[in-house]
Amino acid sequence: MSPGEQRRRPDERDIRVRPNPKGSRPRTKDRPGHLDAVAGRVLTIDRGRYTALVDEGGDERVVVAMKARELGRASIAVGDRVGLVGDASGAPDTLARVVRVETRATVLRRTADDTDPVERVLVANADQLVVVTAVADPEPRQRLVDRCLAAAWDAGIQPVLCLTKADLGDPARALAAWASLDVPALVVRRRPDGSLDGLDAVRERLTGHESVLVGPSGVGKSTLVNALVPTALRATGGVNANTGRGRHTSSSAIALRLPTGDDGSAGGGWVVDTPGVRSFGLAHVDPNRLVGAFGDLEPGTAACPRGCSHDEADCALDAWVASGAAGPAGAARLESLRRLLRSRAGEGDEADRS
Repeated sequence: MSPGEQRRRPDERDIRVRPNPKGSRPRTKDRPGHLDAVAGRVLTIDRGRYTALVDEGGDERVVVAMKARELGRASIAVGDRVGLVGDASGAPDTLARVVRVETRATVLRRTADDTDPVERVLVANADQLVVVTAVADPEPRQRLVDRCLAAAWDAGIQPVLCLTKADLGDPARALAAWASLDVPALVVRRRPDGSLDGLDAVRERLTGHESVLVGPSGVGKSTLVNALVPTALRATGGVNANTGRGRHTSSSAIALRLPTGDDGSAGGGWVVDTPGVRSFGLAHVDPNRLVGAFGDLEPGTAACPRGCSHDEADCALDAWVASGAAGPAGAARLESLRRLLRSRAGEGDEADRS
């Protein structure tokens, strides 16, 4: 090989430098800290727009915002505490950006059914779940209430039962199904003049808390919210005479502040009204934790064989219920638990999941 044909050693001439257009910046993984972001509370969500309440030293205003691209797929729920940048003045036709979601104290989730892997966040940072069910019209759905209770305990949220329309039937019969559980119960009935008897007890229970109301359509959630927050003006509806189910009137969840008393010493707190639910999937809940939602039955599992599914012949819960230790509603409660376990495992029919 001649010297001219010898391979030349590479040098800087062989390196191709990509031109640097004017104004371009090198990419970085660092993200802005947004230390100037103002704090807000998400009140409602509508088609990608987040309405948040901002309170800066007494300057309280409602701001509409969109989610910043840097948040990616991170979810934002009613009740979230967020950081806002951009135009957070609250002036008409302005739009801020949500750039940060603060750590949540609690998260109430549900799934479409018990096999759906997609979790739906109902509300963030609530400390009370008020399960609203009617005494009649529509009839109480025990398994749906059980599911809501299980979801509340799993999320670390205090459940509360609220029976409405007690003027149409005996609330004691409905309450018997949960009598052995350590769950506060409220009863509301409509007076002849249209006002609600029992409203003061509900208001007292909600005072100082962040509560979310959950239940089927037609049980009176929005009626209750309108009585608690007269300025809410939530749409209300009746029950379909053919199906016995309520008609959807609320299309989205909304957080409303409870009014304070005239002397400023009473009232306060937040209540979240949610659309009526026809199912409450628990795919996100570990089946082993479901028994913990049935406090009247849980002590009976101590004698269960190792690895007991609590839905088999050797389960000690049968003897526990037969002894009367679970109370008069024990048999019904055990059946509800087992139907829930079968449904959670994807073995139940559609009726079981409702």
